[in-house]
Amino acid sequence: MYELNNLAKIVTKRRLPTLPLLSFGKGVKGRNREEELLDLLASDSNVTGLQVTKALYGNTSAKSQAAVRKIKQRLQHKLLNHLYFLDYSDPRHPVFLRHEQQCVGLLHQAHVLWWESERMVIAQLLRKALRVALEAEFTQHAVSSLELLRRLYVETNNFPQYRTTVRQLERVRETLAAEQETLKLFWGAKMDLMRTVHARRRLLQYLPSVIDRLEELYQKTHSYTIYDSLLKLRLMQQELPGNFDEIIRITTEAEQQFAKGKLNRKRFDSRFTKYYSLYAHLRARRLEEGLMLAEDYLKAFSRSTNNWFSMLENYFLLTMHSGQYDRAGELLRRMQQNPFVTKLTRPAIQRWELMRAYLYFVRPDEAGLRPLHFAQLVQSVPDHSRDKRGYNVAILILQFLHYLQQNNAEALLMRLEGLRKYETAHLRDVSTLRSRLFFRLLQLTVKVDYDPVMCEEKGQALLNRLRDTPPPGEAYSDIEIIPYESLWVITLELLRNGKLRS
Repeated sequence: MYELNNLAKIVTKRRLPTLPLLSFGKGVKGRNREEELLDLLASDSNVTGLQVTKALYGNTSAKSQAAVRKIKQRLQHKLLNHLYFLDYSDPRHPVFLRHEQQCVGLLHQAHVLWWESERMVIAQLLRKALRVALEAEFTQHAVSSLELLRRLYVETNNFPQYRTTVRQLERVRETLAAEQETLKLFWGAKMDLMRTVHARRRLLQYLPSVIDRLEELYQKTHSYTIYDSLLKLRLMQQELPGNFDEIIRITTEAEQQFAKGKLNRKRFDSRFTKYYSLYAHLRARRLEEGLMLAEDYLKAFSRSTNNWFSMLENYFLLTMHSGQYDRAGELLRRMQQNPFVTKLTRPAIQRWELMRAYLYFVRPDEAGLRPLHFAQLVQSVPDHSRDKRGYNVAILILQFLHYLQQNNAEALLMRLEGLRKYETAHLRDVSTLRSRLFFRLLQLTVKVDYDPVMCEEKGQALLNRLRDTPPPGEAYSDIEIIPYESLWVITLELLRNGKLRS
């Protein structure tokens, strides 16, 4: 009871006269301006500042706008305070979040009690924080707990506990040093992965030595943090050159280790391996296997996260590659009906627009686009980005096929020149062979005056080479929304139905 009395005194003495929090109850009388603003934001995420001012004050005068700016600042402050009380118990969240939240909360409470000179409860909090940190392998938090415990035992003249704590601190710091070295190497590699294609290719050269060093550190410490970085770098190493079958093997092995209890259950998140596995099935053309896994894998993700949309992209591409266009249409509608679609970034929205346009080509009814809207979409899709990777080739191909469908010979000649320039500038590497071969097939359509018979005959050799060429790895990422082999069938059909022959 003594400890509780002291805690009651501290909280009573230090409490704020007005709690900087929000009331989320419906129908609460006397709701303040911050809570009214919160209701407006919750009801319409796209509401503008002027609309908010009008709703709160009935006008948009300069004085009212200034008042709204102050309300926004107070609301932001109160919302930040609520970050202490978020609920991560939902199993759809990464499992480590709730354990790290508990650990960080205990350390925060311990530090506050230290500032208040309360030594009775602090030892209990720190020992609990240390236990959680060690069980979940949060080494940095374990070091923080031990450092404060060491200080506590000095002040209370508890030499036996001090000596035990110092020894444990030395061991944990050795693990932390290995983890810090690991993270330095990992984030350096990750930065190169996120940069230019040239940086990615350079990454391939030094990545094996980084992986070897991480394996040494893991054998020495068996730290989960090191294992996690090692797993990601191994996947990165296989993804860059396009060894997708090996990625499937690595992710399957990780899942098996987790099932056997060999990986920390408070840290390992199988959604990461599920995402990589499904992506690898797509790129390895193991379409039937991927589609058998896709629905269950998608259920592991919360619909409110960007990861759910990313997973759905791979699912959608699997259906497109396997020719299940009706199913692709269903997935497109699921994306559109997800209330969290407004959270998507602009690049993600553009990818979905491009994939939707490709679906329109093969199954217009499933895409939900009118011909005019489709034409506008094709025109508005931005040309290739600065680093010349991603969906650039898909954009150029879509525009060419659109003009072929429209029997627009003048526009096709302009697109043909664009294909030639792009091929010369960006498709010279062996890794871009598939895109280069398909570009030449499209160029052939113009050379033979849009004759489908001549196209099919003269394009057979290019088509055979295309079939024998595997897709490139992520380092040379030109995504085929519909496989080029299937697009060539569509191209020939457009030529048969077209009116461009002289």
